[in-house]
Amino acid sequence: MRPTAPQIGFDRFIRLEWATKALEVRAGLAEIDELEAILDQAHSGPAARKKTRTVLNRLWLEPRKGLEPFAQRAVELFQAAPSTPPAALTWGMAIVTYPFFAKVAEIIGRLTSLQGDCTTAEVHRRMAEIYGEREGTRRMTNMVLQSQIDWATLERSDNGKTLTRKKTIALEGPDLVRWMTRAVLECAGRPVGLGTLDAQPVIFPFDLGENLGFVLSSASELDLRADSTGSQFVSIRD
Repeated sequence: MRPTAPQIGFDRFIRLEWATKALEVRAGLAEIDELEAILDQAHSGPAARKKTRTVLNRLWLEPRKGLEPFAQRAVELFQAAPSTPPAALTWGMAIVTYPFFAKVAEIIGRLTSLQGDCTTAEVHRRMAEIYGEREGTRRMTNMVLQSQIDWATLERSDNGKTLTRKKTIALEGPDLVRWMTRAVLECAGRPVGLGTLDAQPVIFPFDLGENLGFVLSSASELDLRADSTGSQFVSIRD
């Protein structure tokens, strides 16, 4: 019996405008009717609109129970500082909510780490190795790529064959850095070396900044420990 392919989940193109409005609704800064109007205008039929709304629900409006505190912390950050980039908050939610989104991000981060760009064919090939040579895999990978481009983290060449990293977004404020670190750890499912944390490919569009050890040392939900060789690792506190 062939193993079941991993569930895709993130199966829609999500504009940053829609995700931002959903975040604003969750934060009490906008009304749900405003989001409904935007989605009504952007979709040609109820089926497509429903699928988009399902993704937005998982990201912001109705996160899975286990991710509710993580989502609420993001909302509190946004309420305290509305200038916080919605792309960063939505990216963090996406990588912990949707493993498929996280895997696309990780692959792009690795492929673009040296020269800053890669081909879409390379991304599709790597995703097919994991999720299988299915039309759905290719189509949904394109949905994630299109979303990441709209979120101003990637740029696609005119012929559509090359993806280029855009300038990294510096995360301002220790609370946002700690929250994104938590997202990386949730996504990885294991401790991550402090020295490699900022270079984790899954968060390639973002810069965690300097003095990371000091910033994370005061995070109540994170542990910063050294192993027998003196290397420091960050993990989620039990």
